[in-house]
Amino acid sequence: MKNITVIGAGTMGNGIAHAFAQSGYSVNLVDISTDALEKAISNITKNLDRMLSKEKISLEDKNSTLSNITISTELSSAVKGSDLVVEAATENVDLKLKIFKQLDKICDENTILGTNTSSISITKIAAATNRAEKVIGMHFMNPVPIMKLVEVIRGKGTSDKVTNTIMEISRNLGKSPVEVNDAPGFVANRILMPMINEAILTLEENVSGVEEIDTVMILGMSHPMGPLHLADFIGLDVCLSILEVMYDGFENPKYKPCKTLINMVNDGKLGVKSGEGFYDYSEGPRNKKVSSQFIR
Repeated sequence: MKNITVIGAGTMGNGIAHAFAQSGYSVNLVDISTDALEKAISNITKNLDRMLSKEKISLEDKNSTLSNITISTELSSAVKGSDLVVEAATENVDLKLKIFKQLDKICDENTILGTNTSSISITKIAAATNRAEKVIGMHFMNPVPIMKLVEVIRGKGTSDKVTNTIMEISRNLGKSPVEVNDAPGFVANRILMPMINEAILTLEENVSGVEEIDTVMILGMSHPMGPLHLADFIGLDVCLSILEVMYDGFENPKYKPCKTLINMVNDGKLGVKSGEGFYDYSEGPRNKKVSSQFIR
């Protein structure tokens, strides 16, 4: 299994392509936008240069990784001969169902179809195909080239053979895969998102400020990053989408997104990607300061 197609050239998609290419796989990175593909290659190159400067890879490793990646806007030609397709498009159920319905028609019958969804039912996605046994979740963590965890999520119809294959491929990437059964939010986000939501509620109810809440979780709970800062990095729109999936799936009010999160997303304050969330990133992600709307 050497030929991989990654659909979506955003943050997760280009990170997944990077990880596979650096491990020696031939990767087709597909997106409908040429600009997105060019930006993805630029980001991968920057990340490789950073690793090179820290002597984590050699110049040969960098060049080999880049040579393993081909970009394309043509999905049908890109997936031909692919052993595995990993979808990393926007976290939108209708879009994912449309993509998987199309993939089922154009991919070889033995191609495994993976999705990087962070919360949407694998079983529901598989139902859009005629190969439920070959549909599986591969939930990578951001930033993909660095983070070791991959949640490998089995749909109700996913076969043991496909699950074992994806577990092994994940190990080949230098990752630590964890097998998970299908449920809203899986494991990572089922635990993480209610915590982020509660942190936002704590801010909303004026219990404490942005930096103070994050400091409590960093120093008191040994978290490497505070929950509000982490939410900005994930994307507040993504956090909202995951909470909505869990709220609808479990019909439990503890997963209901708080008003501040909803309002910030509606106002276009999505975190790092928009330049402002709980923190202001106008001078870059490394120069964050508390957003003016939260200064006490």
